[in-house]
Amino acid sequence: MRARFRILGIVFGVVLGGAVAGAHHSSALYEPTKQLTVKGTVTQWVWTNPHCFLKFDATDENGKVQHWGIETQNPTDMSAKGFSRTSFKPNDVVTVTFKPARNGAPVGIIVKAILPNGQVLDSSNILGQ
Repeated sequence: MRARFRILGIVFGVVLGGAVAGAHHSSALYEPTKQLTVKGTVTQWVWTNPHCFLKFDATDENGKVQHWGIETQNPTDMSAKGFSRTSFKPNDVVTVTFKPARNGAPVGIIVKAILPNGQVLDSSNILGQ
């Protein structure tokens, strides 16, 4: 009887843990079918677990500077797509394509980036992008 309860507890833990992990890695914050492409100046490239972040400034159509924060996946997944700790440097002018936040905030999840030297870094197929 104890073995059954132990197995039931393990199964319950795995199912619950999977649901929590799925919710954490959801891309529900972002527009699934919309993409924006913005040219801006890198302010910071954060290469860390559990997610990397590209921060850059871009001037909008009214001449106002907008501070963007674009999420990526973890360094291991990004390395497999050609990204590295040194892909972006402060003051680099880059063109970033991303899925924007549903609420209009200046955040998103990266799709691709074009570096100053013309190299294209594509993060497609991460989280089903």
